[in-house]
Amino acid sequence: MVQGTTSDAGKSTLVAGLCRYFAKQGVNVAPFKPQNMALNSAVTSDGGEIGRAQALQAIACGLAAHTDFNPILLKPSSDTRSQVIVQGKALSHMDGQTYFGKDSQGYRTKAMAAVLDSLSRLKAQYELVMVEGAGSPAEINLREGDIANMGFAEAVDCPVILIADIDKGGVFAHIVGTLMLLSPSEQARIKGVVINRFRGDISLLQSGLDWLENKIDKPVLGVLPYLNDLHLDAEDALMVAPIKTEQPKFKVLVLVWPRISNHTDFDPLRLHDDIEFTYQTVTAPFDGKQPQADLIILPGSKSVRQDLTTMLSNGWDRLINTHLRYGGKVIGICGGYQMLGLAIDDPTGVEGQVGESDGLGLLPLVTRLTPTKQLTQVVGELSLVGETVPIKGYEIHCGQTKCLTTQAAPISLRPDERRLGVHDGFLSTDNQILGTYLHGLFDQPQAAQLLLKWAGMKEVEAIDLDAQRMTQLDRLADMLAQHMDMNKLADILTEKTS
Repeated sequence: MVQGTTSDAGKSTLVAGLCRYFAKQGVNVAPFKPQNMALNSAVTSDGGEIGRAQALQAIACGLAAHTDFNPILLKPSSDTRSQVIVQGKALSHMDGQTYFGKDSQGYRTKAMAAVLDSLSRLKAQYELVMVEGAGSPAEINLREGDIANMGFAEAVDCPVILIADIDKGGVFAHIVGTLMLLSPSEQARIKGVVINRFRGDISLLQSGLDWLENKIDKPVLGVLPYLNDLHLDAEDALMVAPIKTEQPKFKVLVLVWPRISNHTDFDPLRLHDDIEFTYQTVTAPFDGKQPQADLIILPGSKSVRQDLTTMLSNGWDRLINTHLRYGGKVIGICGGYQMLGLAIDDPTGVEGQVGESDGLGLLPLVTRLTPTKQLTQVVGELSLVGETVPIKGYEIHCGQTKCLTTQAAPISLRPDERRLGVHDGFLSTDNQILGTYLHGLFDQPQAAQLLLKWAGMKEVEAIDLDAQRMTQLDRLADMLAQHMDMNKLADILTEKTS
């Protein structure tokens, strides 16, 4: 198990790299995260939902994503409530008191049973299970009934590696302080530490490493260098800094809601050498200055009506309307697609408060939110500007959207391997607005090229995201092989922990 001294210490990346390293060594390895909290998720081969990081780690192992890789997923719908997804299926929304409460350790006692059930199946199928913790094991207010870090490790007798980020400073305090807040048995369970994101001359760090090993009586298994331009699917963090190019051929602007979901949809655009890519938050009032863009994208949302209210109350609909008036193109994906319509109705309080909200009124659509979530991996064809190309992706939404006209949809999905027949999305009569429920819209080069051509980009050369992802995972695995003591790691994997 890999645990971190803090959030964003590098747990997901280290697990992904180790999964790739062991898979390349011929080991039958699988990823596992008992409990994840994230708004970036993926649809699995068995029709469920897991955190995006575990889907990436599955790719590193050469496996299709499966719900057992992340049995508990919490998707925040507000600052105090989350949708609880157990073994791929959404059960309910809960507040923190219910989930983490002290009465019988809250809901986590039931969640632990699902965690152990999934782990049991994985241990029967794989030689090695690489486990990722969540946040920090030293959050003393969350220790009772813990299923994400040491509570899990103690329950299944699992050795732990602790990773800490040196780039932010205070790495020795993070490591020593974390150990001080653990019980003696938990301290003994940690078999070594890894220092992440180091820049500079390693010899200048050596005295600190010697002191640390003497202080904690545990080996430093590796000092990992800061990897520039390492592009892997993010678990949840959003890189909001604009990506500039010297002579951009195209400009893309993605609006950022407070509860934006699955922003990994835009990695192929964000990493494109010819695209100037910008994330624009909508939580502050629109000042009337028109950010330059050829294409504006409305992304997915975990709380569509609330995020729509935030956007409208701050005047960002003026940006969209002005952009369209000057001939710009707009794409809405999932929640963003719903926002483009006439109304969004939530009659049972799926996202919180019961009620109906007016949409942007740009497409003749109405949406009703339903408790049953649509979770589907799909393939099909995309037809735009007189061309048709293959497309694939996934749907993950609670809404049912009805088109009030007979306008043809741009995407024809294949519900099975025999026929096309389910249509998705809507293309406005003026050819300026496209909406779809399909995530992963830009992941396939042919589909990305056609979408960008429709949006007005000339001489499009799309990124093959799948190939780039594997290149980055191999690069990560090779770096770990060079900078970690794999012999000591092998000893840890075969050592009995208690």
